[in-house]
Amino acid sequence: MTQWLRLTCILLSTLLFAQISGCTRHEIDVKPVEIKPIHITIDVNVKVDRALDNFFSDIDQASKEEIKK
Repeated sequence: MTQWLRLTCILLSTLLFAQISGCTRHEIDVKPVEIKPIHITIDVNVKVDRALDNFFSDIDQASKEEIKK
């Protein structure tokens, strides 16, 4: 008789555990991804400096030649 009692307890415990573990509820909240624009500022002073150097290069060369004399 004790064998039937032990088997019944194990069976009831297994069923109770299965019922409790099957009743859990999980929720995942998925929020939309927000994409924002990126503003990039490029410094153009280097280009302007090079353009001015090329524009005034003949004047600079003339002044260097006068200094050498």
